[in-house]
Amino acid sequence: MNHLIFLAHIIIISSCTLYFGTLGKSALISYVSLLFVLANIFVVKQIQLLGFAVTSADAYIIGVSFGINLIQEIWGKKSAQQAIFISFACSLFYLVMGYFQIGYLPALHDTSHVHFSYLMNHSLRIIIASFISYLIVQYADTMMYGFLKTKCDGKYFIIRNYISMFSSQLFDTILFSFLGLYGIVQNISHIMIVSYGVKIVAIFLTTPFIYYAKKIVKKS
Repeated sequence: MNHLIFLAHIIIISSCTLYFGTLGKSALISYVSLLFVLANIFVVKQIQLLGFAVTSADAYIIGVSFGINLIQEIWGKKSAQQAIFISFACSLFYLVMGYFQIGYLPALHDTSHVHFSYLMNHSLRIIIASFISYLIVQYADTMMYGFLKTKCDGKYFIIRNYISMFSSQLFDTILFSFLGLYGIVQNISHIMIVSYGVKIVAIFLTTPFIYYAKKIVKKS
């Protein structure tokens, strides 16, 4: 069941990336920022895929990379860097607002406070780890993507996207796993190996969306 859900998850996120891209740069940046916030919230949930325990946030990270590469392809490197910083600011805002929420004394009949507290207990570490790995990896990704685009004279879009995303997701998986999840998840090596494998599969699944997204977004 998890495999079908994950497949649907990837398709929906990729389709929405395409849709928000047709609405313009601002809409796509907003959507990428939302995906990053959601990834930080749901990363603490572990699921079973292919017999291994992995986090449930991989689909969001693929969507983030997909969106940022699309932004860079259509609107340029500066716009992609702008999307990174806006995502960073939105996640920081989520963290601060989360602490405000758990700062309120709950009513006697409230049953949600304990669950919010659990989420926020790991949020600071996870978001700091996300910030570090996200900024390093996405900047490296934009630099590599721009380098490949220049060297290929704007051609071979799919190949450039594969090289860029495979490299960036490998670095992201290693950095974030150690900085944000070590000691929280059951098996860090399984998380890294399987998460990267899942990301590779997800990248292949999003390829048709990436290829046609460039044409559809430019046309819009």
